[in-house]
Amino acid sequence: MTPTGTAGTDRARPVIDLHTHSSVSDGTETPAELLAAAATAGVDVLAITDHDTVAGWDEATAAAREHGVTLVRGIEISCAWRYTSIHLLGYLPDPGHRPLLEELARARDSRATRLERMVERMAADGIPLTYEEVLAQVSAGATPGRPHIADALIANGTIEHRDQAFREWLGDDSPYYVGHYAPDAVRAVELVRAAGGVPVLAHPFTRTRSGALDDALIVRMREAGLVGLEAYHRDHGPEEVAHATELAARLGLVLTGSSDYHGTGKRNRLGENTTAPEVLDAIEAASSGATEVLRP
Repeated sequence: MTPTGTAGTDRARPVIDLHTHSSVSDGTETPAELLAAAATAGVDVLAITDHDTVAGWDEATAAAREHGVTLVRGIEISCAWRYTSIHLLGYLPDPGHRPLLEELARARDSRATRLERMVERMAADGIPLTYEEVLAQVSAGATPGRPHIADALIANGTIEHRDQAFREWLGDDSPYYVGHYAPDAVRAVELVRAAGGVPVLAHPFTRTRSGALDDALIVRMREAGLVGLEAYHRDHGPEEVAHATELAARLGLVLTGSSDYHGTGKRNRLGENTTAPEVLDAIEAASSGATEVLRP
């Protein structure tokens, strides 16, 4: 995919990257290493949005202060819609909001147990892999996910990059795929709003999803409190950006841009797509203030 968005168009404006992952979920760098990498890459504002967890926030906070990077604390929630997975970014929620925490914990537990079943299916088909190899790729305290299966296959020499694993074995339409619990997308928006956070739909029209996302769902999510669409993303081409732009204008949503950086786990680079400062201002204004943007 060709990166799209605003990166590099005006260096006088701050570089704002609102979607990244650390080793607390499926990135390859610790939260501290992620913030150091962001500072080196010239990113002024970074959001840490690990899958279904806020466990990396404290380490990221300390590192942001050390490196002089403005930090937006968030999460990426795995949601379900018509038997396919979509992702919701939740910025600045209250990390102690019990209903949200309980839902995230349920999702993490389900993600962990389904991996073992996926590995069993793959091994039965002759793919050289054990669950112990997968667990060896999971950082302490992190939630196991499909990228860790890919990392195990890289470590044992079966493949060279995560993309190959997802293309051949780990996609939603793969015979080895096993589903996991995920909240309904509209329910996830409601949870983020109840926690004082700001929900933005991640890469809504990605061409890597097995099924197309229905605009009617986005309308329902908007009615529940959705604030924005992540339009500028590596998995969106010009047609997808145009679709997101038209839909956002019609529904009164903001448009964000992000790298979806995972360290060496994906080819995405920090700051390759960015968010306009006025959009970050709108996101901050839409939050309850329970969690603030951390400025150096």
